[in-house]
Amino acid sequence: MKLELIGKNLTVTDALKNQAEKKFSKLEKYFSDDVNVRAVFSHIKTNQKVEATVFLKGSTLRAEEETDDMYASIDKAIDVLERQIRKYKTKIKKRNQDNKTIRFENFEEPKEEPKEKIVRRKSFDLRPMHEEEAILQMELLNHNFFVFLNEETSNVEVLYKRKDGDYGLIETNLA
Repeated sequence: MKLELIGKNLTVTDALKNQAEKKFSKLEKYFSDDVNVRAVFSHIKTNQKVEATVFLKGSTLRAEEETDDMYASIDKAIDVLERQIRKYKTKIKKRNQDNKTIRFENFEEPKEEPKEKIVRRKSFDLRPMHEEEAILQMELLNHNFFVFLNEETSNVEVLYKRKDGDYGLIETNLA
C-alpha cells in the first residue's frame, strides 16, 4: 500500500505522519501492495479534518471525518473505510475479480448482506435554464441539489450546495 500524506493549512509533523502510517496500516490486510491511499489533513477553524481516499482499479473508497482532534479524525476515517470495504465486499469482488486488488480472505463472512433497493422513484421534466436560474429554483425548493438542462450547453447538469455554503456543479458529457 502506498500512502500519500498531504497537509492543508497545517504541516504534517513526524508524530502525525507516524500515527497516520500506523492507523492506515490496518487497511493493508484488505489490499495488495499496488493500492494508493491519499490522506489530506486540514485545519478548519477549531476542527481537524481528515479526507482519506483509496484508489482501487475500477473503484474508489472515500472517507471524510472532522473532529476537534486530528488523531480522533484519523480513527473515524479508518473505521468508515473498513465499513465501506465490508459493506461493498461482494460488489468490489465482482468488479475486481481479475485484478486481485483486494485480499478477500481477510474478511469474516457476514451472516446475511442487506439487499439494497430503490425505495422511491421520481420523474420530472427538464427545461432549459441558466445556472443562476437553477440556483434560484434550488433555493426556492429548499433542496440540497437540483438537476437541470443547461441552456448554453444543452447538457444535463447537477447543481448542489456544498458544506461551506457555496455551490458545486456536476457537468455531464455523453461518452
